[in-house]
Amino acid sequence: MPLLLSRVALPLELCNLVARISDMFSNALWYLTAFLASSTVLPNAGLQAVSAQYLLGLGIGDITGPVVETNMMGYASLGQTDTGLHMRERSRAFIIADAAQPNNRVVFINADIAMGDSGVRRSIVSQLSSQFPGVYTDSNIAFVGTHQHSGVGGYLENLLPQITSLGYVKQTADAIVAGTVLAVQRAHANLAPGKLSLGNTTILNANINRSPTAYLANPAEERARYEFDQDKDMTVLRFDDNNGNARGLLSFFAVHGTSLYENNTLVSSDNKGMAAFLYESSVEPNSTPGNTSFIAGFTQSNVGDTSPNTLGAFCESPGEDFDGQPCDADHSTCGGTVEQCHGRGPGFRISDFESNRIIGEAQFLGAQKVMSGPLSPVQGTVKSVNIYMTMANHSFTLPNGTTVSTCPAAMGFAFAGGTTDGPGAFDFVQGANTSMPQNPFWELVKGKSSARAITPLPSAAQKACQDPKPILLNTGFAHTPYEWAPNSVNIQMLRVGNFGPVLTEVCHSAIISFSWITIEHSHAMSLTPALFSWISEAIRARLISTGVLGADAYVVVAGPANVYAHYVTTREEYGVQRYEGASTIFGPFTLEAYIDKYSSLVPFLADNATGTPASDPPPPEQTSKAISLQTAVVFDAAPIGKKFGAVLTDVNNTPYHAGDTVSAQFVGANPRNNLRLEGTFLTIDQLVNGQWKTVRTDSHPSTIYRWTRVSTVLGTSNVNISWTIENGTPAGTYRITYNGDSKPLIGSISSFTGISSSFTIA
Repeated sequence: MPLLLSRVALPLELCNLVARISDMFSNALWYLTAFLASSTVLPNAGLQAVSAQYLLGLGIGDITGPVVETNMMGYASLGQTDTGLHMRERSRAFIIADAAQPNNRVVFINADIAMGDSGVRRSIVSQLSSQFPGVYTDSNIAFVGTHQHSGVGGYLENLLPQITSLGYVKQTADAIVAGTVLAVQRAHANLAPGKLSLGNTTILNANINRSPTAYLANPAEERARYEFDQDKDMTVLRFDDNNGNARGLLSFFAVHGTSLYENNTLVSSDNKGMAAFLYESSVEPNSTPGNTSFIAGFTQSNVGDTSPNTLGAFCESPGEDFDGQPCDADHSTCGGTVEQCHGRGPGFRISDFESNRIIGEAQFLGAQKVMSGPLSPVQGTVKSVNIYMTMANHSFTLPNGTTVSTCPAAMGFAFAGGTTDGPGAFDFVQGANTSMPQNPFWELVKGKSSARAITPLPSAAQKACQDPKPILLNTGFAHTPYEWAPNSVNIQMLRVGNFGPVLTEVCHSAIISFSWITIEHSHAMSLTPALFSWISEAIRARLISTGVLGADAYVVVAGPANVYAHYVTTREEYGVQRYEGASTIFGPFTLEAYIDKYSSLVPFLADNATGTPASDPPPPEQTSKAISLQTAVVFDAAPIGKKFGAVLTDVNNTPYHAGDTVSAQFVGANPRNNLRLEGTFLTIDQLVNGQWKTVRTDSHPSTIYRWTRVSTVLGTSNVNISWTIENGTPAGTYRITYNGDSKPLIGSISSFTGISSSFTIA
């Protein structure tokens, strides 16, 4: 059982909550509670000469939070606490303004985090609207996460995703806000006339459907419209200066950020961050990551049931007859449980980091192909619309005249079954849609009375509304100590000419229309392939029928954005109740509700549109009352006779070669003392003409920074820095430098440097 702070150090409401959970659960059940929380072809007409209709700005900022002693966000695993750094997380900002009417602008932020969040976005909007009054607003700022699962956690303001991070981690949230605002400031500072163009390609080797049996529940005539059971198209929006030189790109492609497995504890940016690194470094090879003028945004799209683990899911069950065999197709189990069913990436026989490189490279090469091929110009005005919708009880009429409603949020049993990318625990499985309990024990755990339940017991009306989902966590009714789940979500669309991104807060298919229209899962949600088609086609048809756009309208979906609202599936997929259906928190008519609301907002994207649409209240502010159980750094100390940065294990004095790994260990200090945003914890330096030149930083995927606590009582720790030498590395003399910051028991934090002996590469 995890150690908790003394009761007297905790807020009363948290004490009561923890006491209730502790009273109900043994050590194993505490782990369970934490676990439950976690877990159209574009014609290539050729690029035509177009006078600059747009002002374009691109910027990047470091958003890496604490890389040690902090739970990671994505897999919702209590045991996945970070121990170091593989690649820094970044926000990339893309500003598009109408040159004739500069106030008509949008800023699209693509952040290397699991999903957008209402609290973080609120702070970003507040700072930008204060610095640039009337320029950047709640309507035109889109905050989209790449949905990667190896970043720093604790930044979401609802309680459910905070449980595994032991509450809110302000340091993480502050880093995301600071780096994102900096990215927008940089983009604003380099606004210049430019042109936009659009293209797409097909990428066949970068994703598969992790819930194919749920997809098969969709009508045969619907499935017959598609060649694959997963969206394989990548859309690329190219940003050029007025002379036709590329300044950057925004790509949209659906694949989960789960190349790095649940047992990884190194902070990274997964496959989309890798794709961005590969593209930016290919354009500016002599610039360090985060310091390129060319900005490559690899945005998430209809991510819902996608997986980068393209070899499929297999049983990792040593000693069992089914070891190495494919998992059960319906329930993703091995021997009846999900824990040993794991998806395998293309680099499975080497490492998940190799799989991450391969999937990232596939996206990089796809975008590169589009950027160097024939493109279609984007022309037209810039518009945006954003409202809030209360999803807990949104009533509307279906095309057949039936009145239906969404439901207050609830998680199904299969939510706890996890996915093949990150399996669940105990005997929870996917694909169970019976109202009967899977195991009577969990009914006891849930509680038979409101006084004993983890979340309030669902009413008959809630059960009927969510049917056929068997409810495990009735989060929409859980308000103590603050909201467990969102009930209000963003509905946001951006239009740039004939291109439109639809922003969604869930994991599903994202829609963007080009003329450009983006439909962002303005709430962070995940969409499945069928959903992407339904939403994008519905919005595109509405855009054309109302005269907002012509037949060249192009729509994409981007997300999860702005506020996290889990998943969206079709009603048929919902009925199967695999992970995605169980995580469609607002019930079986969630998809139709989004289509209804998005469609109603289309007129506000017209060239001559005025006024603002009606909106429900935004999500309540909760960060001011957020609970945190993460202790601060108390102090750091060096061993007797040693100084901070002293070399404990030095490099070899024999030559290294490409493919070798060189490493050194230093007397360390806690990196939470200074996140070194826009900096680096390490450098690999080369001796050039008698001067040391930095050639690698902690954002290069070839370097690893690991921190190890030696003694909590004594405050000692070590840092190990390694570099795997790439092919083509010049021969010469090199060294490893460690940059740290120590905190005394009394006094202020101070920086220090450790330097290895020099070594040679032959």
